[in-house]
Amino acid sequence: MSLLIPLYVHPAVDPDAWHRLIEAADRTYAVVLNPADGPGGAPDPAFVSAAGALRGTGTRLLGYVDTDYGTRPAADVTADAARHQEWYATDGCFLDRVSAAGDALPAYRKLVRALRRQGASPVVLNPGVHPAPGYARIADLLVTFEGPWSTYVSAFSRPDWTTRCTPDRFCHLVYGVPEALTPLAVRTAHERGAAVSGPVTGKLPNPWARLTPVLSGAGR
Repeated sequence: MSLLIPLYVHPAVDPDAWHRLIEAADRTYAVVLNPADGPGGAPDPAFVSAAGALRGTGTRLLGYVDTDYGTRPAADVTADAARHQEWYATDGCFLDRVSAAGDALPAYRKLVRALRRQGASPVVLNPGVHPAPGYARIADLLVTFEGPWSTYVSAFSRPDWTTRCTPDRFCHLVYGVPEALTPLAVRTAHERGAAVSGPVTGKLPNPWARLTPVLSGAGR
């Protein structure tokens, strides 16, 4: 399995969860660091320490950056990514709230180029739905589903263009998964053309606040 783990809980609040990330390093695509809906205003010593421990296992680190569906200035987005790199030595970035619209694609293409010039790799885009096909060409990984398990089971569909891309380009982030079904959620993502997944049992408003059994060992 290959897991994308956006663990949005402070290392000082739940250190055991962060320790379990180290144990799951061999099954992890990347861990998303999100100290303060972005890098925050200054380095957080707890995140610096946690990031260093994860790097020691070879885990890839992504800095969380909000794009507000294309309304945030590109300079603010690249500045956030640069702070993640400087303070937490992130490898790449996780761009959240990405527009899915075709008319926003040129701006995102320019933004991704700027991030790559800064050294960000990989660049993960999260529209949370299937966007215009061009987004798959600019992202290293594209999150094409983010939502509850109930919707994933009952209403998921994929456009034809996704079958022309390799599964390692897609990720599904599913929350509200019953604990016993987290391994099934991983298998379902693979069957639906996504080689990367992130099933969690948590629910809104912060589904990503805890690790689930599949992340901490039960899905081996």
